[in-house]
Amino acid sequence: MTGLSRFERPVVVQVGRHSSERIVFEVNDAATILLRDLHRQTEKRKVAMDACLRVLRGEAHPPATRRAFVAAALEAKILRSD
Repeated sequence: MTGLSRFERPVVVQVGRHSSERIVFEVNDAATILLRDLHRQTEKRKVAMDACLRVLRGEAHPPATRRAFVAAALEAKILRSD
């Protein structure tokens, strides 16, 4: 399952101003960040969460999920490198 839920290229985010950067390789990690660290209930966050769930259920592939996660991270101003 791990190979099926990995991003082709990692996404680098920094959740708190004083926390270290996190390199996100897995859909699971992206879902955790969306749940724990993004508190504003925005449409982009919802789309990204739904995309993560679809991959974890085997209904979708990671590239679209990666794009949705990047969009949500950008909106939340936590994206460091795409």
